[in-house]
Amino acid sequence: MAAAISIADGILLFNKNIRLKVRRRLPKIFSLGDENQVTLEITNDSPRALDLEIIDELPVQFQRRDFSETLHLQPHEERTVSYGLTPMERGEYDFGAVNVFMTSKIGLLQRRWRHDYAMTVPVYPSVIQMKNFELRAFDRITNQQGIKKMRRIGHSYEFEQIKTYVRGDDVRSVNWKATGRRGALMVNQYEDERAQQVYSIIDKSRAMKMPFEGLSLMDYAINTSLVISNIALQKFDKAGLITFSDKLGATIKADRKANHLNKILQALYRERERPVEANYELLYQTARKLIKGRSLLMLYTNFESMYALDRVLPMLRRVNTLHLLVVVFFENTEIRDFSEQPAEQLSDIYTRTVARQFLSEKAAMVQKLKQYGIQAVLTAPEDLSVNTINKYLELKSRGLI
Repeated sequence: MAAAISIADGILLFNKNIRLKVRRRLPKIFSLGDENQVTLEITNDSPRALDLEIIDELPVQFQRRDFSETLHLQPHEERTVSYGLTPMERGEYDFGAVNVFMTSKIGLLQRRWRHDYAMTVPVYPSVIQMKNFELRAFDRITNQQGIKKMRRIGHSYEFEQIKTYVRGDDVRSVNWKATGRRGALMVNQYEDERAQQVYSIIDKSRAMKMPFEGLSLMDYAINTSLVISNIALQKFDKAGLITFSDKLGATIKADRKANHLNKILQALYRERERPVEANYELLYQTARKLIKGRSLLMLYTNFESMYALDRVLPMLRRVNTLHLLVVVFFENTEIRDFSEQPAEQLSDIYTRTVARQFLSEKAAMVQKLKQYGIQAVLTAPEDLSVNTINKYLELKSRGLI
């Protein structure tokens, strides 16, 4: 009896009427550090219902061997399966075959159906974050969390138009003549100065190899460089890029042509960390020779000790005499969380004290940079984009660039 049932199950599964169609849909590019959606479209062109287990061969970078989806398809039914992937490295990701294991209503046998579906998708700096922060930075209606609305200091800006007063406008901008004519409160609106140069400068040395939640500090800097370049271009400024370590990497002069953002994106995609110390004298020479005119330089680097800062401070001061320099470096959030844990024994008191001294030294670095007239941003890696945008908007609102 069992043999007869097995034979019947085999006839149901392996006859010519069993047909499946599978299509995998991928975005043109994946965004680094974000969840990217992958869609599988499965169609049962058979006259029988099928129970399916679907195993998609994911790129080796994800190191996942337990991925599977199960579903029940009626005859001639089409279903869609979606799942998310979060890449943590830039580069090309190769998808393999789609394997489908089919069973009939009897369920004694299982048939494997393999669809060779090799596909490659590149992982670029986060375009998703770039678009999200663009919306948040330019949204004048809602007060979204993170991006601060900066008050203009003075009126060293180009006149744009006269508009009706709304809550939050600077009362010093009231146009009393227009108010008298219209019988309603009117204010002058000014636009920011345009065509200013904004450079993202990324330290590619070993100081930026430190990982945080799967991404290196350099990858956080790369994502933020794309974000700030896009916002600068949207504000009619010119965006540029410089990367360096012991030698010079990508150098893109500040511009705002139609394809300039894509040029920056492609350059960021190719950058890799180097296991060496950064040459800040090289940075100074590059800033002096390559960058024409006073510009805003957003330097993404990291200092783990006051000694490391003191070694490069003379060069930073020289760069700051030529341009408006903003040094962006990172807070070690794991040490901060560790220092806030309660001490349960004597050794814990010692380790917590050392951790707090380390955090205090980071804060002292900020004060030392400010003492020499250098703008500084100390930020957690996950808040890098928000804090960098806020600093850029602050400097523009104060008329410093």
